[in-house]
Amino acid sequence: MPYPKTFPVVHDPLTPPAGLDGAVVAIGNFDGVHRGHAAVIARAKALAARLGKPCAVLTFEPHPADFFSKGSVVFRLTPEAAKARALATLGLDGMIVFSFDAALSGLSAEEFIAEILVRRLAVSGVVAGYDFHFGKGRSGSPQYLCEAGPRYGFAVEIVEKIVADEAGSIAAVSSTATREALERGDVKAAAQMLGHPFFALGPVIKGEQIGRTLGMPTANIKMDNSSRLRHGIYAVRAKVEGAVYDGVASYGRRPTFDNGAPLLETYLFDFYGNIYGTTIEIDFYDWIRPELRFESIEALKMQMQDDVRVTKLRLKAHPSS
Repeated sequence: MPYPKTFPVVHDPLTPPAGLDGAVVAIGNFDGVHRGHAAVIARAKALAARLGKPCAVLTFEPHPADFFSKGSVVFRLTPEAAKARALATLGLDGMIVFSFDAALSGLSAEEFIAEILVRRLAVSGVVAGYDFHFGKGRSGSPQYLCEAGPRYGFAVEIVEKIVADEAGSIAAVSSTATREALERGDVKAAAQMLGHPFFALGPVIKGEQIGRTLGMPTANIKMDNSSRLRHGIYAVRAKVEGAVYDGVASYGRRPTFDNGAPLLETYLFDFYGNIYGTTIEIDFYDWIRPELRFESIEALKMQMQDDVRVTKLRLKAHPSS
């Protein structure tokens, strides 16, 4: 899956990457690139501007929880390519990805700073969130990082927690809270925490072409295997080769037909064309209804027509930018 063409993504550098030498790095997993992450990145950009240095994100793949469990246990809001896509919109100079493996996880907090931050990246500054921990056994804390910075000659800033609204009615913005909202199908709450719509990214693949036989051909993409988005019907917008189309999407197993593997199937309004193999982005704006099994094709077609009607009304509340 392609990264944004103009956004450098560097994997496991042994020496400071070209163009990012002496960078200020915002460090963390950044799954979802939510409002809390955006605050960390904004602080990193401000520090980089003061120091006259480039600014990058330092992140890790796979998710540490997946590495330690030896399997996929985390519902990934933004798999690596989607993470790069989201970060590219924030005005960074690049993304640095280190493989989270036995060697990296075995480094002590002091070794992580000396080997990764100093020797291999030569950072001029580090910005992290209030809950960032690192090093073997998560022994490194924000306070540890603050104390190490002066010893190694780089600046450190720690960003406190971000709440989802001014009244504080939602607790600290986090990837976990966002995942929980998506598991309920509450894409509006997820967007409030993310600061942008939750989105899926992938190449359009051929399905069973059931939508075509029903008069509503769909663009199908396979979401990440870790996805636990609630199965159902959603009001969405699709970004296709620089254009934006309203649409209605079904994510689920198609219980009326085959009850197969989960697939995201999107009917794009007023779109005509062949986009098989094209990478598209599907942005989720509202929940319409649960996935249902219908006793007849006619009943399904009638419901789909109503889904289109409801979706068009719902999307009017979200003007297209």
